[in-house]
Amino acid sequence: MRIFLGITGASGAPYAARVLDGLRAAGAEVGVCASKAAGEVIAWEVYRDRALPGDEAAARLVREHGGDGATLYAEEDWFSPYASGSAKVDAYVVCPCSMATCGTIASSSQANLIHRAAGVALKEGRRLVIVPRESPLSLLHLRTLTTLAEAGAVIAPAMPAFYTQPDALQDQIDFVAGRVLDLCGVDHDLVRRWGDEA
Repeated sequence: MRIFLGITGASGAPYAARVLDGLRAAGAEVGVCASKAAGEVIAWEVYRDRALPGDEAAARLVREHGGDGATLYAEEDWFSPYASGSAKVDAYVVCPCSMATCGTIASSSQANLIHRAAGVALKEGRRLVIVPRESPLSLLHLRTLTTLAEAGAVIAPAMPAFYTQPDALQDQIDFVAGRVLDLCGVDHDLVRRWGDEA
């Protein structure tokens, strides 16, 4: 299985880390692109070190959570296989996805590899999972998300559940990451399934 993971500067870098963990466990080949802002958020939210350069934080995240099956691509790497519809890719994920990135994708603009890969997914009719992480949502945000859904994207907001009776923050992170993996068709054991014995 081949998956693209775009990571933007929205709060929610731990979700991306856990999605990478799940993809690694499933043996997926993963192409990762982290925006400049994402690197800064990763440094703070995952490694709790604002002094850590963003590019180093992103590389560390991919190395530690993606393993040998994950490759980090630069924002301007137009030769990445994920920049073309001729490459076979099973699913594309943008997690977390800033509303600025949602807007850029919805307008069909392509300023970086994340935008381009998402555009490729939409034009090729492939699975694109967008994980917006914003609250509250303005009317412009809602219209943008509607545009993306109408174009074929799956909108999976980072909304943890409580019916799973989480004991820790990690349980909440796992719930969101598990839903993303489900939407990509990736088997995982991050969460207990509804109806399964406790």
